[in-house]
Amino acid sequence: MSFEDLDVWKRSARLSATLYQQTKQLKDFGFRDQLTRSGLSIPSNIAEGFERESKAEIARFLTIAKGSAGELITQIGIEAEFIERELGMSWVAELKQLSAMMASLIRKHRV
Repeated sequence: MSFEDLDVWKRSARLSATLYQQTKQLKDFGFRDQLTRSGLSIPSNIAEGFERESKAEIARFLTIAKGSAGELITQIGIEAEFIERELGMSWVAELKQLSAMMASLIRKHRV
């Protein structure tokens, strides 16, 4: 199976693009850079793991991607008012769903 066929990869790649689009007007460049890097790390690590083709490597890179999802939840910045609460909460909800999907895939690929 290709990583491109995975819903978790498709959704995380879409979220990453959304992060770039929705934060391009932010003046805090460090915040924006960290947010977009964390977001891009999720689909990138999913892809890297599946390209390595061993179950252990897939599980390892999915674990890294899942960690990036947690990092991104922390960085969204709702309390700092960089992101509108409703938009930020929708991203948090999506990230929690993606994290659950990755947890399931990790269990499947652990040896």
